[in-house]
Amino acid sequence: MFSLPKTVARKAAALAALTAALLAAPLAPALAAPVAAPKPKLVVVISIDQFSASLFEQYRADFHGGLGRLARQGTVYPSGYQSHGMTETCPGHSTLLTGKYPNKTGVVANDFYDLATGKKTYCLDDPSVTLANDPSGGGRLVSPKLLMATTYGDWLKAVSPASKVYAVSGKDRGAINMAGHQADGVFWLETRFGMTTWVEPGQDAKARLAPVAAFNAKLVADQKKKPFVWTYADKRCKALESDYVTGGRAWRAALPRPAATDEAGVTNDLSISPYTDRVTLEAAQALREEFKLGDGEATDVLTISLSATDFIGHRYGAKGPEMCDHLLRLDDRLGAFLDGLGKVKGQVLVVLAADHGGSDFPERLAQQGYDAGRVPSIPWMKALNAQVRDELKLDYDPLVQAGGIESLYVVGADGKTPTALDRARVVAAALAILAKRPEVYEAYDANTLLTAAAPPKGTPPDEISVAERMRRSAYPGRVGDILVAFKPYQTLAAAGATYVASHGSPWDYDRRVPILFWWKGGPARERVLPIETVDIAPTLAAVTGVPAPADVDGRCLPLGAGPGC
Repeated sequence: MFSLPKTVARKAAALAALTAALLAAPLAPALAAPVAAPKPKLVVVISIDQFSASLFEQYRADFHGGLGRLARQGTVYPSGYQSHGMTETCPGHSTLLTGKYPNKTGVVANDFYDLATGKKTYCLDDPSVTLANDPSGGGRLVSPKLLMATTYGDWLKAVSPASKVYAVSGKDRGAINMAGHQADGVFWLETRFGMTTWVEPGQDAKARLAPVAAFNAKLVADQKKKPFVWTYADKRCKALESDYVTGGRAWRAALPRPAATDEAGVTNDLSISPYTDRVTLEAAQALREEFKLGDGEATDVLTISLSATDFIGHRYGAKGPEMCDHLLRLDDRLGAFLDGLGKVKGQVLVVLAADHGGSDFPERLAQQGYDAGRVPSIPWMKALNAQVRDELKLDYDPLVQAGGIESLYVVGADGKTPTALDRARVVAAALAILAKRPEVYEAYDANTLLTAAAPPKGTPPDEISVAERMRRSAYPGRVGDILVAFKPYQTLAAAGATYVASHGSPWDYDRRVPILFWWKGGPARERVLPIETVDIAPTLAAVTGVPAPADVDGRCLPLGAGPGC
């Protein structure tokens, strides 16, 4: 019979004894201690616009500031999902703190077409208000009026009137959709002015701007004294420099960018840079300190939407030196912001997510072997209308779009609501044409989507059908009559000098985003199975003891020990 040598046998026996001792030993206290759910006095919700899960994964090992802290010390869900199909900024932000899909928030796209008036309408349009920085009525007039759902901040103030809710963003739609209807202050950046807000009839613009007046004055003075110049903060990003041709324009992806030749260009370049997020975080810190958010007995809310990633992604793409330098700068600046939260007297719970993901520009994707291309919207729309007109013998274009060719509206000869018969004829003809188009994955009659049954409860967000994703973008009266899902990696825009890449599709590169929860002393955990952005609001409601509406689409995620909330 085969036997081990004595030396080997002794080592084997010792190893066996050690193994038995370890198995018999009690668990280490750190493993045995239950994880306590946070009880925050300040909830900070951060959205990074166009921060896809792929960007998070690509740079995660290089994050050593705020993003690194959240990723190393927080509860990390690397696969969060925007579960709707039309993944744009306005609808994505509307899901984050309402707990509802766009088919309930009413915010289906950045723009929709109003068939009653025959006009394109911005997602937060409110002509009854003015802007605090332009009382004459100029600029985009916005308010939460068209947001058809309440937010976590609204729920909180309903049960705790002493709670304070403030919001800041680089975009109006990032601030308003997260703040909701009852916030104490909602501000967004007008680059040369500072933070602004809306003014309702009878309100005073100066009073509305009072919370950010000192900040705005300092911002303008500082920029005049030392203008921001975008050069490399991290020389490693320089390795990503390269030359490209998009839309017939040859350009080099590199920093610094060629200087603008007029004032409008200078302002535009400044906004499409890390400056936007730096200023937004500075404004958030100023509001936190001025109103002592988190220092009292009531729970307060501060929402922050960081817009620069989206601006930069559209103009330069997601995989170049521009995005690299921006994200590393943002990581550093977010670290300083989190350090500032250390002054808060109560516990702080930080949540980070995104309104949508994004794809790189198709020319660079094609170089990497992806089947990527462009579908220029204007000629595509013109060709589709010509085919429908010819088939139905019409003397007008029966289809219009407002925010993108994913959502097509049927109109009558006057550009307004058609008859039911005309609608049916145009929809049938267009769907038959679209079914044969090589760039189209599938097209849907919105009426069919509106009446379709939801998938079984508990269906993972990465398993729902494309049709279901589009259904979650369908709100009656705002969404188009025909919804179009284009094939993956098709950019629905011609390439321009300030716009090379986009998002908005029902595919995972546009839907999948990281979701992170962090509080000081909380556990470092990785939860790899998918969740949804609509889960954030009911989770916050549970840990702060606030009732959530019965019809929310999301569910509470356990932040403490065990499966319950």
